[in-house]
Amino acid sequence: MTTDAVHQLKADLARFSYLADEGVATAIHLAVRLRRPLLLEGEAGAGKTEVAKTLARLSGAKLRLQCYEGIDVSQAVYEWDYARQLLHLKAAETGGAEAVAAAEDELFSERFLVRRPLLKALDNRDGPRRCYSSTKSTVPMTSLRRSF
Repeated sequence: MTTDAVHQLKADLARFSYLADEGVATAIHLAVRLRRPLLLEGEAGAGKTEVAKTLARLSGAKLRLQCYEGIDVSQAVYEWDYARQLLHLKAAETGGAEAVAAAEDELFSERFLVRRPLLKALDNRDGPRRCYSSTKSTVPMTSLRRSF
C-alpha cells in the first residue's frame, strides 16, 4: 500500500466535502483494494453515514437502506413470502401426499425468498448496490469499479 494512494483518496473524499483522517482513509483504501466490506461503528454523529454517502457519490452507487433503532433482520436482510408459500402448499394439496412433500421441500428455497436491501447489497447478482446505517454502516466494496 502506498501512502500516495491514501492521500489521493483523502483528496477525492475532500472534493465531496468529507475530510477523512489518515486512519479512515487507510481503512477505506484497504477495503477497496482487498474488495472487502467496510464496517464502520461508532456513536451517533461520528460520521459513519457521511462516509457511506460520500463513497456512494464518489463511486456513483445508490444508497438503499437507512437503519434505525428497532429495525429487525426481516426488514434489512430478507424475509419469506408467506403468502406465496401458503398458495404453493394449497396448490400442492390437490396433487396428493407426494406433491405436498415435494412442495414442503421447496418452501424455503430462493423461489420464496424476498431479498431486502442488505442482502441485495451483499449479493452482487443484481449489480452494484450500497447500504448505510445511522448506527453501523456497512459499505460493501466488492462492486466498486473505481480504484482509489
